[in-house]
Amino acid sequence: MTETSFEAYQLSDEIKRALDLLKYETPTEVQTEVIPKALNNQDLVVKSQTGSGKTASFGIPICEKLDWEEKKPQALILTPTRELAVQVRDDITNIGRFKRIKAMAVYGKEPFAKQKDELKQKTHVVVGTPGRVKDHIDRETLVLDEIKYLIIDEADEMLNMGFIEEVEAIINQLPTDRITMVFSATLPKDVEKLCHQYMNEPVHVEIESTGVTTSSIEHLVIKLREEEKLSVLKDVTVVENPHSCIIFCNTKEHVENVYSELEESNYASERLHGGLVQEDRFAVMDGFKRGNFRYLVATDVAARGIDVDNVTLILNYDVPMEKASYVHRTGRTGRAGNKGKAITLVTENEEKYLRAIERYIGFEIPTVDEPSQGQVAGNQGAFDEKVGGRRVVRNNKTERINRDIMKLHFSGGKKKKLRAVDFVGTISNLPGVSAEDIGIITILDHLTYVDILNGKGSVVLQAMEEKTIKGKKLKVSVANK
Repeated sequence: MTETSFEAYQLSDEIKRALDLLKYETPTEVQTEVIPKALNNQDLVVKSQTGSGKTASFGIPICEKLDWEEKKPQALILTPTRELAVQVRDDITNIGRFKRIKAMAVYGKEPFAKQKDELKQKTHVVVGTPGRVKDHIDRETLVLDEIKYLIIDEADEMLNMGFIEEVEAIINQLPTDRITMVFSATLPKDVEKLCHQYMNEPVHVEIESTGVTTSSIEHLVIKLREEEKLSVLKDVTVVENPHSCIIFCNTKEHVENVYSELEESNYASERLHGGLVQEDRFAVMDGFKRGNFRYLVATDVAARGIDVDNVTLILNYDVPMEKASYVHRTGRTGRAGNKGKAITLVTENEEKYLRAIERYIGFEIPTVDEPSQGQVAGNQGAFDEKVGGRRVVRNNKTERINRDIMKLHFSGGKKKKLRAVDFVGTISNLPGVSAEDIGIITILDHLTYVDILNGKGSVVLQAMEEKTIKGKKLKVSVANK
């Protein structure tokens, strides 16, 4: 059964309003299968490609069913990488924006104390990597009493990265009367075993159009010598002239080499690999989503969690040694109903990996010749016009939903005995402002952040310069957070 719109799910007005702004008009196949079952509290094992809309398939029912009043976390979402944790947190925040759902991400390489403080706030959804989630559980900074939903996202990657034992340790600490959903692009035996051991009569949902990879992607191979790779890579980019492109390498050394070559040739490009500090990795991801550059050179792990709807070309500079990585890499294009292309450069030494990938995806990838000099010359003019500039991003979901939201910073918090109800009471009594215009409130020891919705931010900012909260005069300003 295919739903024609999200109306069929009888969602609350707050969720429907967010979906409208996010331009979620027609449910994808995975959403059509998962949302009604999740709303019906069924345990699910979902085999679905990356880019099929799976985050919204669990995000929408979770946001719909969460109890806003409850202060302790009600949903725990495990992801294999920090980048994916942040991506999922942002998606949940966007979907639950007008229901004031507070989602937070916990992961390593970020101060534990900062996350501990945030977990003391009312938090509805915690998204995190297994190691840091287990750390918070062991140190009793993450309370599990009210967890009603466990989502294991990219379960096959958890297995590849050696997280399954930590995942099991976390599951064993959770309340048993919960809903569990497992999402995976592939279903290895260990993931199947995990599902049967810890789930209650799970319903299996399999979304596959053509074999393992999605039919919206055209796959091609170019065979060449190792020393030709850089020049052929550049020729391919000239002829394809992509709107945006991710170039995958197996090592950070190759990433650096390719990136240096592109920089010298004035490509608007950036790089992403595990050797960069986390802050820089997030900045690169954010820049790519905003369209600050057109070419991203990355290793596999670093690029997990890149959800950019209009990546038109994937270039495999190196053939991935893990066959499942090919599916994950190429799944970065052909997303959200768009067409995509994946071109893999293959040397003689890499052919064995290519054959393993072809057996895995169930078809032989056509081999094409490298671009001719005539093709390159014919496309060079159009390429030169586009290569150094920003690209137009038509679908930055977070910016669109935040357009009418202003985050205000108040100079007082818990130490001044201030509570969320004090802010709501004062702000909702301002002329032209109601409780519906107040979003997520985060109260720390010495300061408070309040999201003001519906374009009312400047009205509230101006009025609160004269007002007190619980008899206390606080400085108020636009938060740069």
